[in-house]
Amino acid sequence: MKAGFIGLGHLGRAMAKRLMAEGVELGIWNRTPQKAEGLGGRLAESPASLISAVDIVFINLFDSDAVQAVLSGPGGLLKADCQGKIVVDTTTNHFDRVTDFHRLMAEAGASYLEAPVLGSVVPAQQGNLTVLISGGKVAYEKALPLIRKIGKTIFFLEEAGLATRMKLINNLVLGCLMASLAEAVAFGEDVGISRARVIDILAAGAGNSGVLSAKKDKLLTDDFSTQFSSSLIYKDLHYLQDLARQLKRPLFTGSVAKEVYGMTFSRGLEGLDFSAVYMLLKEFGGRS
Repeated sequence: MKAGFIGLGHLGRAMAKRLMAEGVELGIWNRTPQKAEGLGGRLAESPASLISAVDIVFINLFDSDAVQAVLSGPGGLLKADCQGKIVVDTTTNHFDRVTDFHRLMAEAGASYLEAPVLGSVVPAQQGNLTVLISGGKVAYEKALPLIRKIGKTIFFLEEAGLATRMKLINNLVLGCLMASLAEAVAFGEDVGISRARVIDILAAGAGNSGVLSAKKDKLLTDDFSTQFSSSLIYKDLHYLQDLARQLKRPLFTGSVAKEVYGMTFSRGLEGLDFSAVYMLLKEFGGRS
C-alpha cells in the first residue's frame, strides 16, 4: 500500500513511522529535508511530485499558513494533477481556512479530509490517536484503512469544518487542564509538600485525568522534551478565541490559559512541551 506524508515535526514523524511499521510504503516530503534522516521512505522533491506518485497524502503541519503553502505554494500539491487524489490533513487548522482547503482540493478534482487528531507522540507511536474527520463519505471510506493504522478511535463528523471546531474545543480542555495541574503542583510545593506527593494526591483526587497521566513523568523529572509544544497550544487557543468571537460568545478559561502559554515566549519555553508551563508558574511561588 502506497501513501505520502508531509510534515515531520514531533507528531508527524511519529505518525509516519507508525504507518511504515504497519506496512505502508511511504513517500515523504518535509520543508527541511534533514528531518527525514533515519526515517526511511522515499524522499520526494516537492509536494507535487509526492502526490503524483501516490493516491493518498497525509499532512501534519504547524498551522494553516503552512498548509496553504503546501497546497498552493511553489511545488505545492495543486501544481500536480490531483484528479481523484485524497489529502488527509491532520493539522489543527483555523476553522475558516479549513473550509477554503476543502474548496481548493474539490476544484482540482481531489478530496480533502480534515482529520485533526487528539493525542500526541506516544499514542501516535502506538496507533492510539483519536481522529476527528470531516469531508466526503466516499473519500473517508477509501482512506479509513490507513487512518485506522494511526487512530484507535475515529469520529466521522462529515460536515466541513466540524472536525476542526471540535478539535479546538477539545484543546480548550487540554490547555486549561495542563495549566491548572502545573499551577497546583507549584502551589503544593509552596505549602511544603514534595512535588512527587502533590502529584500523587492530585492523581487520586480532582486532578485524576489523562492529561496528568501523560505528563506525570515530565513534571516529576523536569524532562520537558517536546511532545506537544506551548507554541502549538497557544496557537490553538488563539484560533478558539476567533471561533468564540464568530459565535458571539465569551471564552473565559480558554482566554486566561492562552495568555499563560503566551508568557512562555518571553521565557524561551515556547518550543518545549506544554507541560513546561510548570516552570513558568513555579516562578511566582516562594514570595511570602
